[in-house]
Amino acid sequence: MKVDIDIHNHAHFSFDLWLTLIKSHTEFKAKRVELFTSFFNIDQPAGEIAETVKYYDDLCNTINEVTGGNIDTFEIYLLILSSLHVDVKQLDREKLNEFYNKSEALFLEYKPVIIFENVHQFFDEIKNQGKTINILSNTGFIKGRTLRKFLIEEKLDDFIDFHIYSDEIKLSKPNPLVFQEVKNKIKNQELQMSQILHIGDNPVADYKGAKDFGFNAHLLKQS
Repeated sequence: MKVDIDIHNHAHFSFDLWLTLIKSHTEFKAKRVELFTSFFNIDQPAGEIAETVKYYDDLCNTINEVTGGNIDTFEIYLLILSSLHVDVKQLDREKLNEFYNKSEALFLEYKPVIIFENVHQFFDEIKNQGKTINILSNTGFIKGRTLRKFLIEEKLDDFIDFHIYSDEIKLSKPNPLVFQEVKNKIKNQELQMSQILHIGDNPVADYKGAKDFGFNAHLLKQS
């Protein structure tokens, strides 16, 4: 992904994560379906399970964007499993947490691909100018705690001043309270709103959400 972001006119940079900096490993989703199947003893064909997972992933993401709230990862699991005729009443939080931990291990094995060209060099340039960076990401299946681990492994975390994930604040972009959280966490509280740039791929959650709040925004398009 190539970008034409002018860093000189802004003092703080807020980055979306999915499809802005990273995208899923090509094998991860299929491996996750295998894990769903084996862990919960699901009888349905793999194709049907994959369709169900995608359906609820997309639906919950849309609900989060429309309402500005955040559907918990475990709630997404229960919707999927119930649709696949698993008796969810037999499950408890401990079992769901065990599944999440296995999913996290799988995610870190089949790591996302970095799509933002020369991101380390770009972040380094920003920091060398005395400017600041945050990650602002809506989450679904993958919690913020796991994304942090990935960013540490990729040696990107050192550039990042703070992280905001929807599962941790129970709010999702484009809710203005999410962008207010960014403003609140910036060390230099004297920055003008126009000096803060949010970069993302989603026209509604990222671009319109940031612009409506008063930040500048840059919409990335997949090349």
